[in-house]
Order: sequence, then C-alpha cells, then structure tokens
Amino acid sequence: MLPTVPSYVRDLKHALGPEIFQPARARLAWLPVYLAVIAAAAVVIAARLVPWPVSILLSLLIGCAFAGMTFLGHEILHGAVVRGRRLRYLAGTIAYLPFTMSPRVWIAWHNRVHHGHTNEPGVDPDANPTLTQHARSRRVRFVTDHFTLGRRSWTGPIGLLVGFSVQTSKVLVAARAWRYLSPREHRLAIAETAGGVALWALVAFLVGPVPFLLIFFLPLLVANVIVMSFILTNHGLSPIHKSGDPLLNSLTVTTPPWISWLTLGFGFHAEHHLFPSMSSRHAPRVQALLRARWPERYQAMSLWRALVALHRTARVYKNDVTLVDPRSGHEWPTLAPRPAAVPASPPDRS
Repeated sequence: MLPTVPSYVRDLKHALGPEIFQPARARLAWLPVYLAVIAAAAVVIAARLVPWPVSILLSLLIGCAFAGMTFLGHEILHGAVVRGRRLRYLAGTIAYLPFTMSPRVWIAWHNRVHHGHTNEPGVDPDANPTLTQHARSRRVRFVTDHFTLGRRSWTGPIGLLVGFSVQTSKVLVAARAWRYLSPREHRLAIAETAGGVALWALVAFLVGPVPFLLIFFLPLLVANVIVMSFILTNHGLSPIHKSGDPLLNSLTVTTPPWISWLTLGFGFHAEHHLFPSMSSRHAPRVQALLRARWPERYQAMSLWRALVALHRTARVYKNDVTLVDPRSGHEWPTLAPRPAAVPASPPDRS
C-alpha cells in the first residue's frame, strides 16, 4: 500500500519530536544584517566612494541580500520564525520590500493556493501549462515558448532575470479576479505595494538615476536569478496530479553547504511541503528520515543538474507524467518514483 501524506507527516512527527516545530526566532536576526548590507553598499555607491568596478561588485552583493530577504520572508510568512501575527506581518513586509510585494498577496497565493494545490493544473498559479492550456491561450504560448527555461531556448533564461518580479505583479493584478483576495484585501494589497514603490522612488530621488541602477535595478535582476533558480526547479521537473504528495510533486535541490546556509535551506523543498511551518534549519533531519524510509519516492538532485535538466526539457505537460515540446513533438518523462529495492534471495546452500 502506498503511503499517504497524512501517514508521512504522522510517522515523521513521531520520529522528529516536537522541538523542531518551534519557531526559529534567531532567524529574525538575518533581517537587520541584510538591511545593513544594503544600506552600507548603497551609501558607498551613491557617494561614489569606490571605483565603478567595485560599485558593480557591491551591486551584486545587494542583489544577494535582496534574495536572502526573500527567502527569509518566505519562512517568516509561513510562521516558521515568529508566530505573532503582527510581528510576522511587519517582518514579512520588510523582507519583501525588494520586490515591493504585499504579504497578504504572498499568503493567499503561496501559502493557501500553491501549498494547497501544488502542481495541480489550472489551480496552482506556479504550475506549468498542460498541452490543452498551451493550445488555447496565445499568452500562455508566448510566455512558455519564449520566456520560460526549456527546450534549449536561448531566450528562456530571460525568465530567470525577471520571473519573480513578473509573477508577483501578475498575481497582484489578478488576485481579486482569481478570488485570492476580497475586494477590501485587494485594495489594501495594492496600497501596500504602492508604499513599497514609493519608498524605492524616494531612494531614486535621493541618489540619482545612475546610482539607483546599481542600488536597485541590477540587484533586482540578481535577486530574480537566485530566487527563480530555486523556484523553477522546485516543481518544474515533477509530475502534475491532485494527490498533493510532496514526494511526487516536489524536488529537493542540493547545494554546497555555504550556499544552503546563505539561502536559508530553501532548496529543501520536499521537506518544506511536508512541514511548511517548520524552519528549514531542521530540514536535513527530515531529509535523512525520508531517505531512510521512502528512498524510492524521495526526489533530490543538485541545483545545477536540475537547471540543466530544465534547459534541456520542455515546460508543457502532455499528460501527468510526460513533458512535451508542442513545436517538435519531442517528449521527456517527468521525475518518478524509482522501483523499490528487492531484498536479495538467500544463497542456495543445498
């Protein structure tokens, strides 16, 4: 009998113990660190205290801090860092300032819809399209064929550069029509987004247009690339279905320890979908249990290998377990459980 999601969770919780489900409050200390890095680098760039090559390096550093804030905001708004609603909302608002995203949009889009319907076609806003959806919508065809990583397309990496910014804007605009937010909540989300835009407009006014390119726009591209590299690999190679099984619809991507530390363990994605409100600092313990108990179902590969696989395959589903290039008809299988190991027969001693 195949395990169910409740059975995964029940078995793992019993083995892990209650302590790992407590808020990882120390994570909140990352927020002032990121803000200090951004502020210090911005002052140096704006005051032209260093040669322009160093300013570019500082701009890249700001981009890394933007990405770090986004990963931290993800944990905060899941309740994995602080549980108090007001503090969680305030910290989440600050953490998502690089993308000027309202926390209420993220909670509705990501926490409720994406986690509740992961890789479910037509429901999960992050899922890649089916062949039918691709055929019916000119917009879906345009975005998928030209700006999504896949089919060895040279324009696909553009999606890495702007993907998260575009998706957050799209969801904000559509949140009311998609019934993610009530009319009142939608108005508040727009106001919160406008507040973030106004803050960055003030920065642009204070530092001038050229420094602002290095303080905000180039870092935003860097942050998009870092964040989208993880987001696209989370589910883009996995099958689509309604089972909600994180060991089937989610991929954990591995990185060197220092990258995992800087990205707050965001690559542990199957583990995160099993326990969304658990800090990813505990994900290695969950991973060890998953590999021991369900090795044939647990999916993990290096981030680089996953990105290469995305580049080489298509982003349209022919069926639940097959990716297809609608132009060429070329097909690729999605990730799938491996055959369970069969115990070796004892030697014949007759």
